[in-house]
Amino acid sequence: MLAMALVMAGVCNGLLSCSQYSNKPISKAYHNLTAHYNAYVIARDRLKEAETILFKTRQENYNQILPIYLPLDSTVSQPVKAQLDDAIKKASMIAERHQNSKWLDDGFVIIGKARLHKQQLDDAMEVFKYVNTRGTDENDKHQALIGLMRAYVETGDYGNGLNVAEYLRAQPLTKANTRDYYLTKAYLHQKKGEYAVAAAILDATFPMLKKGESTARLHLIAGQLYDVIGQSAKASEHFASVLQSRPTYDQSFYANIYLVQSQGLTSDGKRAAQATNTFNRMLEDRKNADLQDKIYYTMGLVEARRGNYDKAVDYYRKSIQTTTTNTAQIPYTYLELGKLYFEHKNDYVRARMYYDSSLALLPAQAPQFAEVANRKKVLDEYVDYYTTIQTQDSLQRLAQMNPAALDKFLDNVIAQREQQSRTQAALAQQAANRPSNANNALATTSDLQPNERWYLYNPVRLSQGRQEFTQRWGNRPLEDNWRRSTKEASAALAGDNNPLTGANPANAVNPVPAITANPATDGVAGGQGAAARTQRDALYAQIPLTREAMEQSKFRMENAYYGLGKLYKFQLNQPADAISTFEQMLTRFPNSGYKPEVYYLLHLSNEQAGRTSGWKEKLLAEFPNSSYARLAGRSAEGTPSANSEIKAQQVYTDAYAQYKAGNYPESLSQVQSALATFAGSHVEDKLALLRVMLIGRVDGADAYRQALSEFIRDYPASSLVPHVKELQAAADGPTAKRR
Repeated sequence: MLAMALVMAGVCNGLLSCSQYSNKPISKAYHNLTAHYNAYVIARDRLKEAETILFKTRQENYNQILPIYLPLDSTVSQPVKAQLDDAIKKASMIAERHQNSKWLDDGFVIIGKARLHKQQLDDAMEVFKYVNTRGTDENDKHQALIGLMRAYVETGDYGNGLNVAEYLRAQPLTKANTRDYYLTKAYLHQKKGEYAVAAAILDATFPMLKKGESTARLHLIAGQLYDVIGQSAKASEHFASVLQSRPTYDQSFYANIYLVQSQGLTSDGKRAAQATNTFNRMLEDRKNADLQDKIYYTMGLVEARRGNYDKAVDYYRKSIQTTTTNTAQIPYTYLELGKLYFEHKNDYVRARMYYDSSLALLPAQAPQFAEVANRKKVLDEYVDYYTTIQTQDSLQRLAQMNPAALDKFLDNVIAQREQQSRTQAALAQQAANRPSNANNALATTSDLQPNERWYLYNPVRLSQGRQEFTQRWGNRPLEDNWRRSTKEASAALAGDNNPLTGANPANAVNPVPAITANPATDGVAGGQGAAARTQRDALYAQIPLTREAMEQSKFRMENAYYGLGKLYKFQLNQPADAISTFEQMLTRFPNSGYKPEVYYLLHLSNEQAGRTSGWKEKLLAEFPNSSYARLAGRSAEGTPSANSEIKAQQVYTDAYAQYKAGNYPESLSQVQSALATFAGSHVEDKLALLRVMLIGRVDGADAYRQALSEFIRDYPASSLVPHVKELQAAADGPTAKRR
């Protein structure tokens, strides 16, 4: 072949007909030969070398469904930048020097693929489009369209990706192009979350694949996809196929894990026992010493899916305890613990701690990161409301004690704190003296589990510590004398029963447990020195002993009840707990300003829980002119008749005439009555806006602003909302006048 190339070069050196723009046979033969061996083969091999390195050095996260194609990342591709650049350079030589070569389209395809790996998606798409429109070889054009489809998927343009896929579906593709088309289309549906379609397309791809690591990986992905959509039998088939495809050790390990997991979910007791025995054998295998955390995690998943939540918790904790150097598993274990306490145990305080720990370690690019962050935010709100209720309730109880008993109780609290400080100092000293036994020294604390990792390596313990510190000391800056008694006390000092002990609220009982301890009988004599008196004065400052302080405490508690009830109703989807919380609120605060809304929410919560109640009738009877009464009435109304629409329009015209004439009270009475009578009519939002304007005239600026806010809340789809927002901005402005 080299001799032939030399001969061709010698011939062409003497002939002008070997120009790259000539279509003569000798010229084309020369440029085909030179382009193939001097450019295309080198570019192809360099691209293949880069792809092999990227595949061999990939980092897989087996806690998630693996992507069919490795994610494009310019940072990850940096180690193969030289190979990719060389591939582009060599392939570009074909376009620069061999325009009449049959390898021109192939060179452009290589350039497009290299651009993809470098995450230069716009450039890659331009190249692929050029080949499709200007190329001469149909197979190369199909290959370019497959690359274009991949580029569309990576940019999230699934619509155009599907359009390309539909065109290719009708084309006569080669076996290699058919394989790549199937893989790319499966990848598209996987990215869209259409797992059943992606798995089915993968099934059609396997007959075209050879055994090996890449095929084993695709079988593992197919098994994961089928597992997610609940087809455990098909999932098991693919996990078994992984073991028959010459997998790596990690692939075979996780295939076995998933296979045993699927078998463990069966109702067949014998197969479930076999799964447990297999897990135990895997734990005893020395080759799995660094993977025990994953084994225990999977055992926890199996028990959780069976409904054995306590056993699942034990296995999850063992997973955390057995983690060595690789901490990638930990955030997912914490996440499962958080989900278990949130969804099955309704222990939101403990769930919040695990979500907090998971979020601290979970990669920001993880698919579930946003969901975890949102749920953690809801749980933060829950803990804030819950702690406020417990704190203020306990402080109000302390305020009712006689001074002597209160002094005695506070002395006991101070003594307990001093004892805790001495114990913690002793443990710290032990840890300093025996650093190799730090785990054992700390394992004597109250809730540290046997063999649990050292405190500072345990995100749950750190989260608990941060929470307890904030409850006891507040959000204090890092500075000298941060603990001095003259610091302003935090409002969130509540534990389960006593706001001054700094107890962990994780033992709380939902929704709002009553205080059972009797602080008047719990105290014992404490220290009487100056330091003790200073601490006692600081504690006294938190107790609402004056009328003003008690009113503020009750106000904070009322708002916390209100917020907690709404959280149960709308965020946690627990109507029974919402009902209980709102009813407790009305018992504690019968004259609450939130009463109309609470009545309405109680009506909705009882409907959601399938209960009958009289809250709607109570709302209509006590607050007939409130916006919540109109909402309740509107939900019970059907579509207004044509006659009702005519009457509603007439009432609106009359009420507006009264408004223009300055008869504001009479007009307001008409509008209030019409809103209750003609709920759901076409002029309802106009009546509501007229009501807002009349309230401004009759009741003043504050009531006017409140009415504007109610209109936006109650009529979000109304065409009048932009105008109302303008009125709201004017009313809130510095030059707002009384209307």
